[in-house]
Amino acid sequence: MAVVNLTPDSFHDGGKLVAEGSDAPNVTVALRRCQQLVAQGASVLDIGGESTRPGAEPVSPAIELARVLPLLQRLAGDTTLTAVPVSVDTRHAEVAAAAIAAGAAIVNDVSGLADPAMLDVIAASRAGLVVGHLRGEPRDMQRDIRFADVLGEVADELAHSVERAVAAGVARARIVVDPGIGFGKTAEQSAALVAASGWLRAATGCGVLIGASRKSFLAALVPDGGASASSDRMVASVTAAVIAVERGAAVLRVHDVKETACALAVARGLADAFERARAGAAGRGGPRA
Repeated sequence: MAVVNLTPDSFHDGGKLVAEGSDAPNVTVALRRCQQLVAQGASVLDIGGESTRPGAEPVSPAIELARVLPLLQRLAGDTTLTAVPVSVDTRHAEVAAAAIAAGAAIVNDVSGLADPAMLDVIAASRAGLVVGHLRGEPRDMQRDIRFADVLGEVADELAHSVERAVAAGVARARIVVDPGIGFGKTAEQSAALVAASGWLRAATGCGVLIGASRKSFLAALVPDGGASASSDRMVASVTAAVIAVERGAAVLRVHDVKETACALAVARGLADAFERARAGAAGRGGPRA
Protein backbone atom coordinates (compact mmCIF):
# COMPACT_ATOMS: atom_id res chain seq x y z
CA MET A 1 0.00 0.00 0.00
CA ALA A 2 1.65 3.21 -1.20
CA VAL A 3 1.24 6.48 0.69
CA VAL A 4 -0.16 9.36 -1.39
CA ASN A 5 -0.48 12.39 0.87
CA LEU A 6 -2.32 15.35 -0.64
CA THR A 7 -1.62 17.46 2.43
CA PRO A 8 0.66 20.43 3.07
CA ASP A 9 1.62 19.22 6.57
CA SER A 10 2.21 15.45 6.66
CA PHE A 11 5.30 14.55 8.69
CA HIS A 12 7.47 13.13 5.89
CA ASP A 13 6.14 14.15 2.50
CA GLY A 14 3.74 16.99 3.26
CA GLY A 15 3.56 19.52 0.45
CA LYS A 16 5.26 17.40 -2.21
CA LEU A 17 2.04 16.97 -4.18
CA VAL A 18 0.66 20.45 -3.43
CA ALA A 19 0.42 23.21 -6.04
CA GLU A 20 3.01 25.96 -5.67
CA GLY A 21 1.73 28.85 -3.55
CA SER A 22 -1.35 26.89 -2.49
CA ASP A 23 -2.61 24.27 -0.04
CA ALA A 24 -4.49 22.54 -2.86
CA PRO A 25 -3.03 19.41 -4.48
CA ASN A 26 -1.49 19.54 -7.93
CA VAL A 27 -3.61 16.77 -9.42
CA THR A 28 -1.40 16.26 -12.46
CA VAL A 29 1.70 15.81 -10.29
CA ALA A 30 -0.24 13.53 -7.91
CA LEU A 31 -1.49 11.36 -10.78
CA ARG A 32 2.04 11.05 -12.12
CA ARG A 33 3.20 10.01 -8.66
CA CYS A 34 0.49 7.34 -8.49
CA GLN A 35 1.59 5.95 -11.85
CA GLN A 36 5.19 5.87 -10.62
CA LEU A 37 4.26 4.07 -7.39
CA VAL A 38 2.33 1.39 -9.25
CA ALA A 39 5.22 0.90 -11.67
CA GLN A 40 7.49 0.42 -8.64
CA GLY A 41 5.30 -2.34 -7.23
CA ALA A 42 2.44 -0.78 -5.26
CA SER A 43 -0.71 -2.90 -5.28
CA VAL A 44 -2.89 -0.33 -3.46
CA LEU A 45 -2.81 3.49 -3.47
CA ASP A 46 -3.71 5.09 -0.12
CA ILE A 47 -4.84 8.68 -0.68
CA GLY A 48 -5.10 11.06 2.25
CA GLY A 49 -6.38 14.61 2.60
CA GLU A 50 -5.74 15.11 6.33
CA SER A 51 -2.49 14.78 8.23
CA THR A 52 -2.78 12.58 11.31
CA ARG A 53 0.80 13.02 12.51
CA PRO A 54 1.22 13.68 16.24
CA GLY A 55 0.17 17.25 17.01
CA ALA A 56 -1.66 17.76 13.71
CA GLU A 57 -4.67 20.03 13.71
CA PRO A 58 -7.85 18.48 12.27
CA VAL A 59 -9.33 19.67 8.99
CA SER A 60 -12.98 19.68 7.99
CA PRO A 61 -14.51 17.01 5.76
CA ALA A 62 -15.05 19.74 3.16
CA ILE A 63 -11.31 20.44 2.98
CA GLU A 64 -10.52 16.73 2.82
CA LEU A 65 -12.95 16.24 -0.03
CA ALA A 66 -11.55 19.21 -1.94
CA ARG A 67 -8.14 17.56 -1.71
CA VAL A 68 -8.96 13.92 -2.51
CA LEU A 69 -11.90 13.95 -4.92
CA PRO A 70 -10.11 15.51 -7.92
CA LEU A 71 -7.41 12.83 -7.80
CA LEU A 72 -9.94 10.04 -7.29
CA GLN A 73 -11.79 11.24 -10.37
CA ARG A 74 -8.58 11.34 -12.42
CA LEU A 75 -7.62 7.86 -11.24
CA ALA A 76 -11.03 6.50 -12.23
CA GLY A 77 -10.46 7.81 -15.75
CA ASP A 78 -6.89 6.52 -16.12
CA THR A 79 -7.00 3.21 -17.98
CA THR A 80 -3.50 2.30 -16.78
CA LEU A 81 -4.60 2.41 -13.14
CA THR A 82 -8.21 1.22 -13.11
CA ALA A 83 -7.17 -2.27 -11.94
CA VAL A 84 -5.32 -0.84 -8.91
CA PRO A 85 -7.50 -0.55 -5.78
CA VAL A 86 -7.60 2.90 -4.22
CA SER A 87 -7.87 3.45 -0.48
CA VAL A 88 -8.98 6.70 1.12
CA ASP A 89 -7.28 7.55 4.42
CA THR A 90 -9.99 9.31 6.44
CA ARG A 91 -11.64 9.45 9.85
CA HIS A 92 -14.84 10.98 8.52
CA ALA A 93 -17.86 9.04 7.25
CA GLU A 94 -18.83 11.91 4.95
CA VAL A 95 -15.46 11.72 3.20
CA ALA A 96 -15.57 7.92 3.06
CA ALA A 97 -19.01 7.93 1.42
CA ALA A 98 -18.00 10.45 -1.24
CA ALA A 99 -14.72 8.65 -1.91
CA ILE A 100 -16.46 5.30 -2.34
CA ALA A 101 -18.91 6.92 -4.75
CA ALA A 102 -15.90 8.25 -6.69
CA GLY A 103 -14.32 4.81 -6.93
CA ALA A 104 -12.40 4.14 -3.71
CA ALA A 105 -12.37 0.44 -2.85
CA ILE A 106 -11.02 0.70 0.71
CA VAL A 107 -11.50 3.05 3.66
CA ASN A 108 -8.46 3.38 5.93
CA ASP A 109 -9.75 4.75 9.24
CA VAL A 110 -6.88 5.38 11.65
CA SER A 111 -9.27 6.58 14.35
CA GLY A 112 -10.73 3.15 15.09
CA LEU A 113 -14.27 4.05 13.97
CA ALA A 114 -14.57 7.26 16.00
CA ASP A 115 -17.20 8.63 13.62
CA PRO A 116 -20.48 6.88 14.57
CA ALA A 117 -21.65 6.94 10.96
CA MET A 118 -18.58 5.23 9.51
CA LEU A 119 -19.83 1.66 9.90
CA ASP A 120 -23.12 2.47 8.17
CA VAL A 121 -21.16 3.81 5.19
CA ILE A 122 -18.94 0.73 4.98
CA ALA A 123 -21.79 -1.74 5.50
CA ALA A 124 -23.82 -0.13 2.72
CA SER A 125 -20.94 -0.56 0.26
CA ARG A 126 -18.56 -3.25 -0.92
CA ALA A 127 -15.55 -1.34 0.36
CA GLY A 128 -12.86 -2.92 2.45
CA LEU A 129 -12.09 -1.45 5.86
CA VAL A 130 -8.80 -0.85 7.61
CA VAL A 131 -9.59 -0.20 11.26
CA GLY A 132 -6.79 1.48 13.17
CA HIS A 133 -5.97 1.68 16.86
CA LEU A 134 -5.95 5.18 18.32
CA ARG A 135 -6.72 6.59 21.74
CA GLY A 136 -7.65 10.25 21.57
CA GLU A 137 -7.04 12.64 18.68
CA PRO A 138 -3.88 13.04 16.57
CA ARG A 139 -3.24 16.50 18.02
CA ASP A 140 -3.01 15.17 21.61
CA MET A 141 -2.47 11.41 21.33
CA GLN A 142 1.16 11.51 22.54
CA ARG A 143 0.48 13.51 25.70
CA ASP A 144 -0.78 10.80 28.04
CA ILE A 145 0.29 7.32 26.96
CA ARG A 146 -0.88 4.63 29.36
CA PHE A 147 -0.66 0.89 28.71
CA ALA A 148 -0.19 -1.77 31.35
CA ASP A 149 0.05 -4.40 28.59
CA VAL A 150 0.38 -2.80 25.17
CA LEU A 151 0.08 -6.04 23.18
CA GLY A 152 -2.96 -7.29 25.06
CA GLU A 153 -4.75 -3.94 25.21
CA VAL A 154 -4.22 -3.08 21.54
CA ALA A 155 -5.31 -6.59 20.52
CA ASP A 156 -8.43 -6.40 22.70
CA GLU A 157 -9.41 -2.94 21.47
CA LEU A 158 -8.89 -3.87 17.83
CA ALA A 159 -10.92 -7.05 18.35
CA HIS A 160 -13.71 -4.93 19.82
CA SER A 161 -13.66 -2.65 16.77
CA VAL A 162 -13.80 -5.66 14.48
CA GLU A 163 -16.79 -7.10 16.34
CA ARG A 164 -18.55 -3.73 16.07
CA ALA A 165 -17.99 -3.77 12.32
CA VAL A 166 -19.17 -7.36 11.94
CA ALA A 167 -22.30 -6.61 13.99
CA ALA A 168 -23.00 -3.66 11.69
CA GLY A 169 -22.94 -5.93 8.64
CA VAL A 170 -19.32 -5.70 7.47
CA ALA A 171 -17.97 -9.17 6.67
CA ARG A 172 -14.83 -10.06 8.61
CA ALA A 173 -13.12 -10.93 5.33
CA ARG A 174 -13.39 -7.24 4.33
CA ILE A 175 -11.58 -6.02 7.45
CA VAL A 176 -7.88 -5.45 8.08
CA VAL A 177 -6.57 -4.20 11.43
CA ASP A 178 -3.81 -1.64 12.01
CA PRO A 179 -2.20 -1.38 15.48
CA GLY A 180 -1.51 2.31 14.96
CA ILE A 181 2.28 2.46 15.02
CA GLY A 182 3.25 5.83 16.52
CA PHE A 183 -0.36 6.70 17.29
CA GLY A 184 -0.45 7.24 21.04
CA LYS A 185 2.43 4.85 21.69
CA THR A 186 5.99 5.16 22.91
CA ALA A 187 8.87 4.15 20.65
CA GLU A 188 9.26 0.89 22.60
CA GLN A 189 5.55 0.09 22.28
CA SER A 190 5.55 0.86 18.56
CA ALA A 191 8.55 -1.40 18.02
CA ALA A 192 6.82 -4.25 19.84
CA LEU A 193 3.66 -3.84 17.78
CA VAL A 194 5.55 -3.96 14.47
CA ALA A 195 6.65 -7.46 15.46
CA ALA A 196 3.22 -8.47 16.80
CA SER A 197 1.35 -9.10 13.55
CA GLY A 198 0.83 -12.81 14.20
CA TRP A 199 -0.45 -12.04 17.70
CA LEU A 200 -2.89 -9.45 16.36
CA ARG A 201 -4.10 -11.70 13.55
CA ALA A 202 -4.88 -14.47 16.04
CA ALA A 203 -6.65 -12.04 18.38
CA THR A 204 -8.85 -10.42 15.73
CA GLY A 205 -9.26 -13.01 12.99
CA CYS A 206 -8.23 -10.37 10.45
CA GLY A 207 -5.23 -9.56 8.33
CA VAL A 208 -2.83 -7.00 9.79
CA LEU A 209 -1.56 -3.77 8.23
CA ILE A 210 1.67 -2.28 9.51
CA GLY A 211 2.41 1.39 8.85
CA ALA A 212 5.90 1.97 10.24
CA SER A 213 7.30 3.87 7.26
CA ARG A 214 9.57 6.81 8.15
CA LYS A 215 8.07 7.12 11.65
CA SER A 216 9.98 8.61 14.57
CA PHE A 217 10.07 5.45 16.72
CA LEU A 218 12.66 4.09 14.28
CA ALA A 219 15.11 6.75 15.45
CA ALA A 220 15.23 5.07 18.86
CA LEU A 221 16.39 1.83 17.24
CA VAL A 222 19.23 3.31 15.17
CA PRO A 223 22.42 4.18 17.08
CA ASP A 224 24.20 7.52 17.08
CA GLY A 225 21.30 9.55 15.72
CA GLY A 226 21.44 7.81 12.37
CA ALA A 227 17.70 8.16 11.78
CA SER A 228 16.85 11.33 13.65
CA ALA A 229 15.20 12.94 10.61
CA SER A 230 12.44 11.29 8.58
CA SER A 231 14.62 11.72 5.49
CA ASP A 232 17.21 9.40 7.12
CA ARG A 233 14.80 6.56 7.89
CA MET A 234 14.44 4.76 4.58
CA VAL A 235 16.72 1.83 5.46
CA ALA A 236 15.17 1.52 8.92
CA SER A 237 11.68 1.62 7.37
CA VAL A 238 12.46 -1.11 4.86
CA THR A 239 14.01 -3.28 7.57
CA ALA A 240 10.91 -2.87 9.73
CA ALA A 241 8.73 -3.80 6.75
CA VAL A 242 10.61 -7.05 6.14
CA ILE A 243 10.42 -8.00 9.82
CA ALA A 244 6.70 -7.17 9.91
CA VAL A 245 5.99 -9.50 6.99
CA GLU A 246 8.11 -12.27 8.51
CA ARG A 247 6.06 -11.85 11.69
CA GLY A 248 2.77 -12.15 9.82
CA ALA A 249 1.75 -8.75 8.39
CA ALA A 250 -0.51 -8.94 5.34
CA VAL A 251 -0.26 -5.30 4.23
CA LEU A 252 2.52 -2.72 4.46
CA ARG A 253 1.74 0.99 4.19
CA VAL A 254 4.94 2.56 2.88
CA HIS A 255 6.46 5.66 1.31
CA ASP A 256 9.38 3.80 -0.30
CA VAL A 257 7.66 1.32 -2.59
CA LYS A 258 10.56 0.37 -4.85
CA GLU A 259 12.99 -0.22 -1.99
CA THR A 260 10.46 -2.16 0.08
CA ALA A 261 9.46 -4.36 -2.85
CA CYS A 262 13.13 -5.10 -3.56
CA ALA A 263 13.86 -6.04 0.05
CA LEU A 264 10.82 -8.30 0.25
CA ALA A 265 11.80 -10.02 -3.01
CA VAL A 266 15.29 -10.72 -1.64
CA ALA A 267 13.89 -12.02 1.65
CA ARG A 268 11.50 -14.34 -0.21
CA GLY A 269 14.26 -15.44 -2.58
CA LEU A 270 16.59 -16.38 0.26
CA ALA A 271 13.90 -18.34 2.06
CA ASP A 272 12.85 -20.12 -1.13
CA ALA A 273 16.47 -21.01 -1.97
CA PHE A 274 16.89 -22.57 1.46
CA GLU A 275 13.71 -24.62 1.07
CA ARG A 276 14.82 -25.88 -2.36
CA ALA A 277 18.22 -26.83 -0.98
CA ARG A 278 16.65 -28.59 2.00
CA ALA A 279 14.25 -30.49 -0.26
CA GLY A 280 17.15 -31.58 -2.44
CA ALA A 281 19.12 -32.75 0.58
CA ALA A 282 16.13 -34.72 1.86
CA GLY A 283 15.83 -36.42 -1.52
CA ARG A 284 19.44 -37.56 -1.24
CA GLY A 285 18.97 -38.92 2.25
CA GLY A 286 19.66 -35.78 4.23
CA PRO A 287 22.35 -33.10 4.39
CA ARG A 288 25.97 -34.12 4.72
CA ALA A 289 27.72 -33.44 8.00
